[in-house]
Amino acid sequence: MEVIETAIPAVKRVRPRRHGDARGWFSETFRADVLAEAGIDCAFVQDNQSFSAPKGTIRGLHFQVPPQPQAKLIRVLAGAILDVAVDIRPASPTFGRYVAVTLDAEGGEQLFIPHGFAHGFCTLTPDVMVAYKVDAYYSPAHDRALVWNDPEIGIDWPVAEAEAILSDKDRRAPRLAELGPAF
Repeated sequence: MEVIETAIPAVKRVRPRRHGDARGWFSETFRADVLAEAGIDCAFVQDNQSFSAPKGTIRGLHFQVPPQPQAKLIRVLAGAILDVAVDIRPASPTFGRYVAVTLDAEGGEQLFIPHGFAHGFCTLTPDVMVAYKVDAYYSPAHDRALVWNDPEIGIDWPVAEAEAILSDKDRRAPRLAELGPAF
């Protein structure tokens, strides 16, 4: 397993090795010891899975505020996504900046998103299944969202605004400037 820093060092790409033969392949998708050596020292407590049927579905940008923040380890089980992490830590030198990585089932790469980041993704194919580990239980009282198309952040989404498929919650989420200090 290889752990690679991104343009925002707290966000990391995790590339599991695949061992293949005529039958297919085998991969260790999670190793606490290897991740801890790379600075990812989370005790994951919950696994989540989502399915998005249409291409162009956007989920996010979601996060939980203290005292229930969530770090996430994201991977794609079917299809492909553009996965995005936005730094919402006001004291951070990368506040308001984002990392965007294409994840797909074919490659098996994962993205680690620490506390203090809003997370979202856009499906690049139909019938996308995403699985992710979190280090805190879901808490409706601490659940928040940041609007996906905030011009101040300027995420280069692979779908036109009029064609994006969103939940009502994500459509009504506030901009970064309206959040106030969440972390």
